[in-house]
Amino acid sequence: MEQSLSQYDTVIATCKELFLRKNKDYGTAWRILRLSSLTDQIFIKASRVRTIEEQGTRKVEDRIEDEYIGMINYCIMALIQEELGDAEEQEIPIETLEPLYDGYVSKTRQLFQDKNHDYGEIWREMRISSYTDLILMKILRIKQIENNKGLLLASEGVDANYMDIINYCVFALIRLAEKENT
Repeated sequence: MEQSLSQYDTVIATCKELFLRKNKDYGTAWRILRLSSLTDQIFIKASRVRTIEEQGTRKVEDRIEDEYIGMINYCIMALIQEELGDAEEQEIPIETLEPLYDGYVSKTRQLFQDKNHDYGEIWREMRISSYTDLILMKILRIKQIENNKGLLLASEGVDANYMDIINYCVFALIRLAEKENT
């Protein structure tokens, strides 16, 4: 488990570093997006990964790893957006934004630890393509929740689904890095 937590932290550090660099370039322009638009951005990235997995080739040189990193960051943006809502002020100062990012990472990492306790590290036995399928399923669930205006009868909310997507992406990035190193 210690190795997994270390790998988890390494993946998240890479994601956060990119998130903060892009924040310097663009600010929090993403705050203009509705939750449904952030969900669609995740859907686009996951769909591209699945298409490449199925076809075995790609024409755009962006790496698969970059798509998983993008999904993690879009999920965190969505979680932040859900918390803050449609605030009048779109720009979030870095002093406010970074703790929000870290807070959602902390909650998601704890979820990873809790599920790893209950399931063991079964995720290491899964195919990477299964993570992609699970991500797409979670996105479709989120879209249905959004279409239902958040009304649920017996299901987890969007935040739990976004956190699961983050963890599936982390799993994929860990496994891809391990493949690369063998």
